[in-house]
Amino acid sequence: MQHTDSVKVAVAQLGSVFMDREASISKACEYIIEASSNDAQILVFPEAFISGYPRGLRFDSAIGSRGPRGKQDWVRYWHSSVMIPSEPLQVLANTIREAKVYVVIGIIEQEEYGSQGTLYCTMLYYGPDGTILGKHRKLKPTGIERLIWGEGDGSTLFTVDTPYGCLGGLICWENYMPLARMFMYGKGVNIYIAPTADQRDSWQATIRHIACEGRCFVLAANQFVRKEDYPSNLACYAELDDQPEIMCRGGSAIINPFGEYLAGPLYGEEGILYADLDLKLIEQGHLDFDVAGHYARPDVFTLSVNEQPRNAFVALDK
Repeated sequence: MQHTDSVKVAVAQLGSVFMDREASISKACEYIIEASSNDAQILVFPEAFISGYPRGLRFDSAIGSRGPRGKQDWVRYWHSSVMIPSEPLQVLANTIREAKVYVVIGIIEQEEYGSQGTLYCTMLYYGPDGTILGKHRKLKPTGIERLIWGEGDGSTLFTVDTPYGCLGGLICWENYMPLARMFMYGKGVNIYIAPTADQRDSWQATIRHIACEGRCFVLAANQFVRKEDYPSNLACYAELDDQPEIMCRGGSAIINPFGEYLAGPLYGEEGILYADLDLKLIEQGHLDFDVAGHYARPDVFTLSVNEQPRNAFVALDK
């Protein structure tokens, strides 16, 4: 594919309409139109935007027990998730087709086969014609996330070639997995997507390091979340009693291949960050460092990755 020398990109720092799939999709559509009206060609949403990262909730669970209130909230959370493809996502696709923008958006995905019980934290890629190009499921949910999300496999280590270069990335603390990062670099990613729920200062060090290490642009999106954004009728609402009023301050940013901020980090509010990317900086950075090229040393190091789907049931030939 023929690549251009520049592209305008956008990163949306927004809070979900928590556990409300249709309202979260409607909010996403508003910002897709806004980003398009400002001439963005790529727009990135945060991790778990549809329909929420359940920060602060334990779902009435402890080691060895799961209480009835948590099960009530789990069912509500499950019903706010989405299957790929599905009618709710068609609304999103129609807006993207109208806006003509590449969109990467975090969703909570329902399993599409088998028990349809497991949820995944997924990054969904749309082309500017509204088609789903691919998805990436989080390989390793962090901490208590493992209670609510399953593990992805190597078949969804997805990248896509665009007129602006290779687009791909990892979700939140997957970016602390050195081998996963190396595999993405090896696939040629030069516009690296890093949606997250991490609001700490240390996350800024991480995304700047990735930009320098991969000699890539990094588009990092986080949510801005207040306690008042949670439905007050959650069965486990009291679990939020010790949470601050601003539960996630954000920290979204756009960074160039030398680790320098082009926009952000944005804290304390919702908003969209924009930046014009000079894609020639990628080649300039490779003069002295190419992590998947002259710095790779394949005579010393090799990386083997299983990209096959991991299914629980396999039909045998009769």
